[in-house]
Amino acid sequence: MIAPAQPDLVTVNIDGKEIAVPRGTNVIEAARLVAIDVPHYCYHPKLSVVGNCRMCLIEMGLPAVDPATKAPIMDPASGKQKINWMPRPQIGCATNVSPGLHVRTTTPQIKDCREGVMEFLLINHPLDCPICDQAGECKLQEQATQYGRGYSRFVEQKNVKPKRTPLGPRVMLDDERCILCSRCIRFCKEVAKDDVLGFIDRGSFSTLTCYPGKQLENNYSLNTVDICPVGALTSTDFRFKMRVWFLKQTNSIDTESSVGANTVVWSREGVIYRITPRRNDAVNDTWMADSGRLLYKQVAAPDRLSAITVQGAAGTLASAAAAASTLFQAGAVAVVGSGRSTVEEQFLTKQLAATLGARVSLVSRVGQGDKILISADRNPNLRGALVTGLIDTLPSAQLAALGAAIEAGQVKTVVAIGEDLAAAGLTAAQLAKVSIVYLGTHANATSVAAKIVVPTLTVFEKAGTFINQQFRIQKFARAVPGPAGASDDLAALSALIAAAGGAAIAADLPAIWAQLAAEVPALATMTYRNIPDTGLLLDGTPWSALPFVEGETLHYKPAAAPALATA
Repeated sequence: MIAPAQPDLVTVNIDGKEIAVPRGTNVIEAARLVAIDVPHYCYHPKLSVVGNCRMCLIEMGLPAVDPATKAPIMDPASGKQKINWMPRPQIGCATNVSPGLHVRTTTPQIKDCREGVMEFLLINHPLDCPICDQAGECKLQEQATQYGRGYSRFVEQKNVKPKRTPLGPRVMLDDERCILCSRCIRFCKEVAKDDVLGFIDRGSFSTLTCYPGKQLENNYSLNTVDICPVGALTSTDFRFKMRVWFLKQTNSIDTESSVGANTVVWSREGVIYRITPRRNDAVNDTWMADSGRLLYKQVAAPDRLSAITVQGAAGTLASAAAAASTLFQAGAVAVVGSGRSTVEEQFLTKQLAATLGARVSLVSRVGQGDKILISADRNPNLRGALVTGLIDTLPSAQLAALGAAIEAGQVKTVVAIGEDLAAAGLTAAQLAKVSIVYLGTHANATSVAAKIVVPTLTVFEKAGTFINQQFRIQKFARAVPGPAGASDDLAALSALIAAAGGAAIAADLPAIWAQLAAEVPALATMTYRNIPDTGLLLDGTPWSALPFVEGETLHYKPAAAPALATA
């Protein structure tokens, strides 16, 4: 592991607690390190500082020194250096720490300031918490309870602003709830690079809107909903569907490209309601693409496979394995693995191919990268196939070599794992010449042509790991159970290995990881459990000469040398 560079530390005092923090850290983040909450609305750690809301006011002072001699001025009562406190509060978001800085966050003056700010914010805010989608995760609601007066002195009529205003196809605005924090404006300009939002009018009549002729329709628009501290911006997909306190949160990974953005899957009673980003400063900060949020819809898609079939008749995993064994005995088997499979599944796929003496193919998926969180490589785990040894060169988008082998009679049986062979270039005539064993989640031309079909699980219904474009191995957990009739991928692959005459392999993560650590050098000493939530960087130098298709993304530069890590 390469040791991280040591930051330049300065010592500060926050509410009597001494702490050493990196120079340049603002007071909000410094206080967070000692579990002190400095309330705020407009501040976001990944956006520029504007100081709109004034909620983060703090008292600050510096050690007193003699102007002439620079000698410390001591306090006779305490025997310590005297602190010169500034007469007026300062905003914590725009105040960076400096050596000897003293901060107070709970004084009567600060309490009065916070109550005043809350009172102004609530003057025109509607009292509709019971019907607001943000209830349960609303910063205004939480901080009004913790820092507000507890009563209102405002007796005049509130301003009425537009409600249910679509800003774009996925984001709805309730302008009465907007507190003008400008987070959404800054996000669009600074992160999404799509400057479409702004404020018009003045004072209490200020309104959030899109520029004339534009909409909030970029592929990162729903991040504005995530960072909105109130219920002003809501998702049209999640709006009014479920209260957040009923939902279970499960860590997962966005599988739409090799970036591997960290996500949270929100579910209840086996049903997924939404996906939101999970903070990982080394991969996706606190963002994710809108397209990745909709991947959960594949779980209940109408073309989802739901029953094992053998020669068109209903079967079981045991009968499917027995039928596959008969096919395997004839030899001439090819295996088509997947860059969408987990590291564990790819390891078992390699074991299956080795047992059969089969050639292995993989299908590449290449699209347009956006230089943010969508890469050109649309396989989430191509690096996993390299690390596990399933492949040693980069795959192509078409299975031309496999098609030629089928035409030459060199392949009689194809085991397709999560890939549609027709979409990868094999013709209907070629599919008809071979016996196909298909493991996958959804119906396609390959499942229709297959003699044996074993429905498997989506990424939301299983646990495992992916290795992203940085060679960072990241784990995810099962969010919801799979449908009746679907088999666990590890169990299905283990059954096929046994059907091919291989040694029995326990189809569970601990057992497979014991083998991974023993047989894959890059994963030596690792276990699934000791991979942190933010992942571990592996040594990618053995594959550094390969021509990966990705360009630059948020935290990835193609020319950057990969770092090392061990668990």
